[in-house]
Amino acid sequence: MLVMIYSIVFSPDKDDYPVTCIHEKLTGEPCVSCGLSHSFDEAYQWNVYGMRVFLFFALQLIMRIAFSLFYVRFTGTRKQLIIMDIIGSILLFLLAFRQFFSYLIHYS
Repeated sequence: MLVMIYSIVFSPDKDDYPVTCIHEKLTGEPCVSCGLSHSFDEAYQWNVYGMRVFLFFALQLIMRIAFSLFYVRFTGTRKQLIIMDIIGSILLFLLAFRQFFSYLIHYS
């Protein structure tokens, strides 16, 4: 998520990154994380809806961790947590994949 935010704030086209790659400066070769910003930028050019899918799965991971912690800690509200989890997941799913659904409806 941080790489994605970093990629949005700083442009790979302008090369205006505040942090320079020490490995690349010393060796002249890119490190394993060089190009991550470019990959997000190019992925967006290939599929503008791909970022929504990525965010859906990233948010699902965060939600799984958060709801698991609440489920273990607050035993009296487990039923409400499960209902909130289901509703939240469905809403996120519909939001992330709404273009796919509209495409299916339009071309079916």
